Amino acid sequence: MLIADVSDTGAPHRTASTPPRRRWRSHGTDGVTGWALVTPAVVLIGIFGLLPVLMSLQLSFQKSDLLTPETPWVGWDNYRKMADDPVFLDAIKHTIIYTALFVPGTMIVGLLAAAALNRSVRFISVYRTAAYITMAVSTISQGIIFLWLTDRDYGLVNAALNAVGVPSQPFLASPSQAIFVIVAMTIWGWTGFSVIVYLAALQGVPPELHEAAAIDGAKPFTRFRTITVPLLGPANLFLLVWLTINALQLFDEVYATTRGGPLRATTVIVYYLWDQAFVHFDAGYAAAMAYALFVVILIVTAVQFRLARRYAHHP
Repeated sequence: MLIADVSDTGAPHRTASTPPRRRWRSHGTDGVTGWALVTPAVVLIGIFGLLPVLMSLQLSFQKSDLLTPETPWVGWDNYRKMADDPVFLDAIKHTIIYTALFVPGTMIVGLLAAAALNRSVRFISVYRTAAYITMAVSTISQGIIFLWLTDRDYGLVNAALNAVGVPSQPFLASPSQAIFVIVAMTIWGWTGFSVIVYLAALQGVPPELHEAAAIDGAKPFTRFRTITVPLLGPANLFLLVWLTINALQLFDEVYATTRGGPLRATTVIVYYLWDQAFVHFDAGYAAAMAYALFVVILIVTAVQFRLARRYAHHP
């Protein structure tokens, strides 16, 4: 109900209960302006993001060499082919080995480095910057650096081994050693990221808990194990999921160093996918592998969230 009073001139005045017509008009204009601003981005994401995803899904049910327009429909043949492909099965094994070593290795090294940097000492900001600087090095550059470091004839690593009486090692040229060198290289490259995450989490641990434990006689390692580590649950979950997703998509480091390695010892899923699509021009089969990997990543991520939810939120 509209409530109004009358001024000396006889004109009615609106009170606080009057519907704010101008405000409604302003909100409507803001909505139109907002959609106008985001529409170009939505269109670009749809064209260059969503549309290729849908087209690759269709391609996974076709046979295509990316050169000729003929793309006959083959149904589930591309997916069935994976079960009978020994190279793909080896790629799965190499990816699992890499992930099982890379993820916990990066988390452990990052946690230890973050714990060492979580203190007030002189030039601590310089040390923290140095710990993160590996993230500024591109993966291709990392590969080139490790190729030089591990070179059998003039690499610094073999020079150090020779100095202590150990013969030179082939490292990236060895079918048995190459995957472990790649693990070490990527742990070095990703440690800076895990240090930043853990350092932020460590600075959120209440210091009074450590003070109370110290008064009770708890040693530093005991305080770290019983107080700090349980409170790092959210950081652990984030790094576990993020690093696992990246590990399952390993490509750049393999491409820059071994190209699948001797006897395909470092051929992982994404590298084999690329090889099938752009070397052997079997794009349909590559698209099927990409979607199989996508489903695996979804399942693994869901399982990780399911298993770690309680630990992450109720330390």
